[in-house]
Amino acid sequence: MEVILLERIEKLGQLGDVVNVKSGYARNYLLPQNKALRATPENRENFESRRGELEAANAERRSEAEKVADGIAGSSVILVRQASDAGQLYGSVRPSDIATALNEQGANIDHTQVKLDSPIKLIGLHTVRIAVHPEVVVEITANVARSAEEAKLQAQGKSLIEEEAGETTAGYEEMIEDEDQDSETETEAEAGADGAASTDDGDQGAAADGEDQPAAPEEEPRAP
Repeated sequence: MEVILLERIEKLGQLGDVVNVKSGYARNYLLPQNKALRATPENRENFESRRGELEAANAERRSEAEKVADGIAGSSVILVRQASDAGQLYGSVRPSDIATALNEQGANIDHTQVKLDSPIKLIGLHTVRIAVHPEVVVEITANVARSAEEAKLQAQGKSLIEEEAGETTAGYEEMIEDEDQDSETETEAEAGADGAASTDDGDQGAAADGEDQPAAPEEEPRAP
């Protein structure tokens, strides 16, 4: 379906562009959201007659968006979530969660303006794009942690996942070392037992050999 864009759409076009999109995308998103018009001859003519008005309105919205963007660009929001020792969240952080956190700091962001390729499922610092306006996009940081204290450490540059992984590895290596020492002790004990057994067997063998040897015959007295 051909449509006339009424604003800039990322990866699609600018205001006034006539583009070809899938019918479902147009009917379910572009048209109901007033982001585009069907590219009929009548709508084309109507758009051209209002182009100046639409461009002026868009410029005003962009100017307002730039003010909002200046207030949140480079900012950080903390989202405390339950997670495993490996940092895997029991759930996920979605655009609505980030929008709520931003708005609690005084912003006015809709969840549709939060651009995530996929929900956040790990603790850590995550860069998130906020499209305040189709032509004004800024980045913020989502600090996802298991507590406010951990969020503070992450903000200082510490990676809790790597740190815990290191502790786990150290503990594992220590366990292996203890097992090796125990194994060496057992081996030495077995070697000692085998040596003692060999000595006993040797003594018993010698005694047995002595018993098996016949006694020397007694000499008969010589005749005078």
